[in-house]
Amino acid sequence: MGERQEERSAELRRMMETYGDDVWHYAYFLTRSRDLADDIAQDTFVKAYGALDSFRGEARVKTWLLAIVRNTAFTGRRSAFARRVRLQADPPGKSRESAEDEYMRRSDREEIWNAVMKLPDRYREVLVLDLKHGLPLTETAKLLGIAEGTVKSRLHRARAKVAKALKGWES
Repeated sequence: MGERQEERSAELRRMMETYGDDVWHYAYFLTRSRDLADDIAQDTFVKAYGALDSFRGEARVKTWLLAIVRNTAFTGRRSAFARRVRLQADPPGKSRESAEDEYMRRSDREEIWNAVMKLPDRYREVLVLDLKHGLPLTETAKLLGIAEGTVKSRLHRARAKVAKALKGWES
């Protein structure tokens, strides 16, 4: 293994350790399927490894990886396999707390996740990029190929729709 290959492999490992969860969660939010999210995350890092030398640093590494996730997910949506997969709306959870606390937290979290996952794709996507991944408006706009004003508008509408849905559950 040459020195450059070792550097590339080390960089890939760093990216996977640093951004692996973000990549998987974004893929999950786009597909609503754990199995597809696993495949997309794996494909994302394979594609990133192949494109490491061409990465020009015009965006942050995280934004670059999320763009690869998005493109991979949308390509996957067109496949016959993706059309046959049953979509799941429950978010992944990794909690180690008392049963009572976990039940209360899970109940609230499930209501919120259900509201978020029922949003149309364009609203759900900007909300996830903002809240979960912390992307600034400019990077979100660039990633989605839309104007910043459109991102702001979609975020506002997404938050309003989630708030309305949650208000309906309280009644």
